[in-house]
Amino acid sequence: MEFLTAFFGAIDNLTWGWALIPILVVFGVFLTIMSGFVQFVFFRRMFRVLGRGANNADPNAISAREALLVSVGGRVGGGNIAGVAVAITLGGPGAVFWMWAIALCGMATSLIECTLAQLYKTRDGEGGFRGGPAYYIRRGLGGRYNWLAIVYGICLMASFGFGFNAFQGNTMAGALHDSFGIDRLWSGIVIVAVTALVIFGGIKRIARAADVVVPVMALGYIAVAILVIGLNIADVPDMLVRIVRSAFGFDQAVAGGMGAAIAQGLRRGLFSNEAGLGSAPNVAATALVRHPVSQGITQSLSVFIDTMLICTCTALIILLGDVYVPGAQGIDGVALTQQSLASHLGDAARYLLTLAILLFAFSSIIYNYYLGENGLAVMTRSKPAVLALRLAILAMVFLGAAAPQATSVFFFSDPMMGLLALVNLIAIIMLFPVAMRVIDDYRTQLKAGVARPVLHPARFPDLDIDRKAWDPTVWK
Repeated sequence: MEFLTAFFGAIDNLTWGWALIPILVVFGVFLTIMSGFVQFVFFRRMFRVLGRGANNADPNAISAREALLVSVGGRVGGGNIAGVAVAITLGGPGAVFWMWAIALCGMATSLIECTLAQLYKTRDGEGGFRGGPAYYIRRGLGGRYNWLAIVYGICLMASFGFGFNAFQGNTMAGALHDSFGIDRLWSGIVIVAVTALVIFGGIKRIARAADVVVPVMALGYIAVAILVIGLNIADVPDMLVRIVRSAFGFDQAVAGGMGAAIAQGLRRGLFSNEAGLGSAPNVAATALVRHPVSQGITQSLSVFIDTMLICTCTALIILLGDVYVPGAQGIDGVALTQQSLASHLGDAARYLLTLAILLFAFSSIIYNYYLGENGLAVMTRSKPAVLALRLAILAMVFLGAAAPQATSVFFFSDPMMGLLALVNLIAIIMLFPVAMRVIDDYRTQLKAGVARPVLHPARFPDLDIDRKAWDPTVWK
């Protein structure tokens, strides 16, 4: 056990300790510049998918909007409530500014990785699609990198499928116990039962559940934040100035000043929006779309929703209240957000936040499950293996809910996610020229007057694209 702890601790130090966050920041800036600020060029197109339902070409397929909502449900979690509060406590109001900055750069990273996921997706034998970093490693980089795809699959399954789902189960049961006094054992049973109803239906049922849960979750939380802003509208301009001044060290809000603001904003922003970590591309690949870039654009929007909308809502609730005191110790995480919301709307608002936590955590559980299944698919797609994985993940959710102290067993989750991100970033940089070719094809069609560009595999004869997944005649 000591050896394992030391081993995963070393991985954690090599990734999250000093290397990964600077690399992700540099990558985000690099991809933004080299792609011609693609996230801003296509910004208006991001919102078009929200009004579209299922694709006419295949009503049983996962639509672009459904894939977006599954991704939003996964990205938006406890970090949007507790993580933002921790960032403000340790980095001051300026941390919010740097969360915004990394999200804007991360939108380009997400667009690139999700475009690649779509380009190299394959038919899964059940009429749907599978894809993600493991697939663009295998098909894009070639068979000699198969070992890297397997490393990715193992890390994905272990971190998201097992570790993070135990933590989400713990979050849900803890919220129910603290707010309503419900015993963790009973909470665990109910959470597992509801989760089983969703995950045993596969990605289609997961997408349908996200289509209901995520809009309620996101719009409800945004509505609460708008109410708080309305009650404190006179203080908003000063608060925004305070965020900017603190971000550049003009207001010494906490020890460490500007350095603390940058470190906490970047770290919490990356943890929250997951851009570049290689998780969201697994879901992005499931959608039936006309062109890979269209889904890349759509997934870029999920980063915007996660950080620029949901995280900002939490920041406004905290900073417009009177509970947060710069440099003070003792209140942070969920407690700070809860008390801040109660200061605006009364003690009953705590129950609203509990409901938000429950929805955020549940949407993350079903998202994490699919990531775990996709990690398993890198190695095997046998039905007994999938069944065993589902049962194991349900057991992890129950363990996290009923025995909170057991979550310490999953100390490997963060290190495995760090390794996962490094593998993904290596693949992205090696396949960046391919991604730019596909983006240029999309731009060329737009310039030629094509309202909704279509990928024609014949234009990329040198790429190992699954032609069955990209039949342009479907869209004629």
